[in-house]
Amino acid sequence: SIMNNVLILFKREFGSYFSTPLAAIFIVIFLALAGIMTFYLGDFFNRGQADLQPFFFFHPWLYLFLIPAVTMRLWAEERKSGTIELLLTLPITTYEAVLGKFLAAWAFASCAMLLTFPIWITVNYLGSPDNGAIFAGYVGSLLMGGGFLSIGSFVSAFTKNQIIAFVLTTAVCFFFTATGSSTFIGFFGDWSPNWLVDLLSGFSFITHFNSISRGVLDLRDVFFFVTIILAFLYFTAVVLDHKKAE
Repeated sequence: SIMNNVLILFKREFGSYFSTPLAAIFIVIFLALAGIMTFYLGDFFNRGQADLQPFFFFHPWLYLFLIPAVTMRLWAEERKSGTIELLLTLPITTYEAVLGKFLAAWAFASCAMLLTFPIWITVNYLGSPDNGAIFAGYVGSLLMGGGFLSIGSFVSAFTKNQIIAFVLTTAVCFFFTATGSSTFIGFFGDWSPNWLVDLLSGFSFITHFNSISRGVLDLRDVFFFVTIILAFLYFTAVVLDHKKAE
């Protein structure tokens, strides 16, 4: 069955993350940067507010460099080592292979995210935060992470070189991130029509993530991330099928 095939590949891929030092290095760097950005750059203690806004504020920028590090090997490594031919001759469809690998990468990134729970415990110890808003922030962060991962999967399918995959994924994700930043809107708004600025910021992960991280779990924002994920996974499968036919 479809789910069986996806699950088998998911287990193989998820296990492979922890068979190398990559997992430990990634998680340690992620947690260290999340802590530094929250408590120091986010001025957590001096704000006098019991919430995790400083924590979530930096997530798009944190993911911008760390997620491509996870996705750069998704397909590039398979293509370089030649195991992609073996993988795609197994009795599974390209879509199942793409979904299995993506879900494993998403689960791995989610593990890193869930290990930030001491920050949540800290804010609850220091005050009485709106835990509903914090929960929404975590949901939004996981959805945004899924969006970045699907883009990384798509880019990785194009190349055998992991470094190229990393750089290109970062560049594409930067576009999807920066178009919603106040700096970009201010710069672009000076010489562009409003409809273009609105259109570009509408595609920004920051625009949709910020409203969720404030505790407003709007279905339109959820729909945006789900659509991005499904679209880029479909594009990944199309690229792999094209490469297979060559």
